[in-house]
Amino acid sequence: MKSALILGGTQFVGKRLVQLLLAEGVEVTIATRGKTPDSFGDQVSRVKISREDAESQQQAFQDKQWDVVFDQTCYSSQEALDTLKALEGKIQKYVFTSSQAVYDFGTNHREENFNALEFQPTIKNRSEYIGYVGYQEAKRAAEAILFHKSTVPVVAIRFPIIIGEDDFTNRLKFHVDHVNNGKAMFIDNPDLRYSFIDSEDAAKFLLSIANSDYQGAINPGSSIDISLRELVALIEELIKKRANLQSDGDPSPYNLPGSWSVDTSRAISLGYKFTPLNQLLHELIHYYNEFHH
Repeated sequence: MKSALILGGTQFVGKRLVQLLLAEGVEVTIATRGKTPDSFGDQVSRVKISREDAESQQQAFQDKQWDVVFDQTCYSSQEALDTLKALEGKIQKYVFTSSQAVYDFGTNHREENFNALEFQPTIKNRSEYIGYVGYQEAKRAAEAILFHKSTVPVVAIRFPIIIGEDDFTNRLKFHVDHVNNGKAMFIDNPDLRYSFIDSEDAAKFLLSIANSDYQGAINPGSSIDISLRELVALIEELIKKRANLQSDGDPSPYNLPGSWSVDTSRAISLGYKFTPLNQLLHELIHYYNEFHH
């Protein structure tokens, strides 16, 4: 890979990915709305697009070529369709940031538990997908369009929950802070189980899968999942304070309608390595705890 287009790239995993690509000597173009400043200076090229405006992409990508596109900002079937059209003949590979949300609620989902080629997408805009169920349909539909209509190889990376010191969502930090401060929090169903991945592992995985000849769907991530009950118990143990769980407390940002976890054995069998979940959570809980003091 000599050149890459990143749709996104200014925060969290996208930012890490840009740094990895630059370190490999790849020519990087980032395509964003131009709202979030980045620290890459003249190391990258920039184009301004809106994912909700097909014409902006047609213009921005005109007369350009890249080896790979990393699509990190697609949240509707319409956007997948528009971007594919705008990049027709301009790329060799499409790496799509999908989500474990494409699976029905449940644990240890394998890649074949959702077949995008059998999903019939309805063409909708971003605003028409509401809540988690909407997010699930948006990612399913985007995958379906890419796998059906792309003329180049597509990889759909079904990321679990991404965590790291640079996690701007602060969803894990929420739990550590609440335990630290004795603040009441509400966990709807403590036995729901989730999978996680380290943000650094996520960026490295994006880079290596793009450099490989893999195509199709794949689940990266730490190999075991964890319940919210176990997560809170781990926080209590590490920071030596009791959680204050109340039905009228602040709702946990991990209150989802069901469990979502993935089986990562395909990625592991291909030689990919991910930080063990226990190690990852220990490090982050200590980091947020230090931050607190």
